[in-house]
Amino acid sequence: MKIGDLARLSDTPVDTVRYYEKAGLMPVPPRSDANYRRYDDTHVARLRFIRHCRALDLSLDEIRTLLRVRDDPQSDCADANHLIDEHLAHVRRRIEELRQLEAQLQDLRAACGPGHRGGECGILARLEDEPAPAVLREGPACVATLHKPR
Repeated sequence: MKIGDLARLSDTPVDTVRYYEKAGLMPVPPRSDANYRRYDDTHVARLRFIRHCRALDLSLDEIRTLLRVRDDPQSDCADANHLIDEHLAHVRRRIEELRQLEAQLQDLRAACGPGHRGGECGILARLEDEPAPAVLREGPACVATLHKPR
């Protein structure tokens, strides 16, 4: 099959297929006499695997690790287990950061009621007067509150 067929069967844009090939996630397919790439069902399965990993927000390096395990059926899957454990810990940290961000936004939203003009807006005043939360200054691992100590 040609690249367009592979793209259609895997619900993946052609440019993404080429990107995964350049990134080393997809093996370089053989070429036809007319110099077209020739894909088969193993390419479809691999591409679907990669797409599933991307849907889980795994990085390309993480996917490479999983592909190494997948490509060697006799290998120990400890690397896969460790990778998913680390990714799960990362997702849990992100969820906590997002909860803190939600609380900060709720607190900010409570600073201004309906009917105020821009010059009276508590949200705008707080955004101008208070330092940016640490999440913006130092990265997502550090989240500070928007409200002043009471």
